[in-house]
Amino acid sequence: MNPRLLVAVLAATGIVVSLAQTLVVPILGELPVIFGTDVATASWVITVTLLVGAVSTPVMGRLADLYGKKRMMLVAVTPFILGSIVCALATDVVVMILGRGLQGLGTGMIPLGISLIHDVLSREKAGSAIALMSSSMGIGGALGIPVAAAIAQFASWRVLFWATAAIAVATAVAIALIVPALRPAAGTVSKPAGFDVVGAIGLAVGLTSLLLGISKGAEWGWGSVLTLGSLGVAVVVLVAWGAYEWRRPGPLVDLRTTLRPVVLLTNLASVLFGFSMYAMNLIIPQVMQLPVDLGYGLGQSMIQMGLWMAPLGLGMMAVSGLGARISYRKGPKLTLTLAGVIIAAGYGATALILATLGSRAPGPADGATILWTLVLLCCAGALVGCGIGFAYGAMPALIMSAVPATEKASANGLNALMRSLGTTISAAVIGALLGALSQQVAGVPVPTQTGFLVALLCGAGAALVAAGVAVMIPAKGGTEGPERPQPST
Repeated sequence: MNPRLLVAVLAATGIVVSLAQTLVVPILGELPVIFGTDVATASWVITVTLLVGAVSTPVMGRLADLYGKKRMMLVAVTPFILGSIVCALATDVVVMILGRGLQGLGTGMIPLGISLIHDVLSREKAGSAIALMSSSMGIGGALGIPVAAAIAQFASWRVLFWATAAIAVATAVAIALIVPALRPAAGTVSKPAGFDVVGAIGLAVGLTSLLLGISKGAEWGWGSVLTLGSLGVAVVVLVAWGAYEWRRPGPLVDLRTTLRPVVLLTNLASVLFGFSMYAMNLIIPQVMQLPVDLGYGLGQSMIQMGLWMAPLGLGMMAVSGLGARISYRKGPKLTLTLAGVIIAAGYGATALILATLGSRAPGPADGATILWTLVLLCCAGALVGCGIGFAYGAMPALIMSAVPATEKASANGLNALMRSLGTTISAAVIGALLGALSQQVAGVPVPTQTGFLVALLCGAGAALVAAGVAVMIPAKGGTEGPERPQPST
């Protein structure tokens, strides 16, 4: 087995999955016209992928612990391919939503790839590989927007999904040929309880209700029956699910393991880092595309905005090796703490740039001012990307150092779920803030400069709190992992 080739295949898998999540962003505004539907229904084209991904990731992780990571990666990529084809052929919004839901089932491949790297590579080599694999979600997301925008502008939107399906097929072939098949960790298959079907259903219902309430609260109204009902169902179901999982042998999620200080605090930090990562993606694209006449807009097209945002993902990739070396020598706790500080600094720099831009009188800005502002925002975004790269490399290292071999994939899947929860909360909170602090421009509500600045401060605050949580992680979280299984012959 060639370690570099293995890492390349797994990282490519993560990028393909993340591309699917940003694939429809350039055409989201056109979907109501394409399918003859309303904006609220069209928004489910994005929401359903995130929901299915969040629910299926911990389930895939547990199945991987039972039946093998390579097998479950191939299982996950199959509906992803099918979903891409369904979307390419879709003639109405219901079929499109169904295809996007099938694509969401592929989300679990990223945490599975991370835990597989930990199994087959030495601790020294695994660090940088895990960091690269973990940050592949951000890399694909940052690079996917300009590519998807260019394809949507110069070709049919269906080409986006045909291309994704073709790339996913190539990825599946590479997984089958290159990724080694490992025996399930000792003791997993022999557990009398087997796979926890009731736990999986309970988690799916609870998480779906929770994420629906959070993601649709602003649209439905935070005091509406739908929002309160969704959140109420989530609380009841998740409490009952927790009580069931605590008593059951061989649970879907071992709650005793998740309550270990290292795991608990790392998962809490993951929610905060997920919030801070997504906030930047919600704020800066809007600033770049707003008209320059507002005084704080930069008047960029979708493709131009995507290109200016690309350094955020490239920053994540650039520091993966450095973060791994810091984690190897000083421990992932220090890397995670530094990540929070770096992200907060990037948000602070972005707020300063935007405040300076908005201090001028409303009206057209000269080209030099816009260019320099874009360059500075690009640098600040790259700084945030570096911090996220540090964080996304350190979190899996902390998790896998604190759980037994029989639970690595499921624990890593739960950690990925915490990040998804953070991004969902970020979308709701930042969306509500920008909606409340808006003004009417030609009859259209547009966030004010103050709204953007408050949202940026929220992102910085989340990053600083995440750094504080990282400081509290016990130092003996360990960088030593359990004995790795051997490839089957």
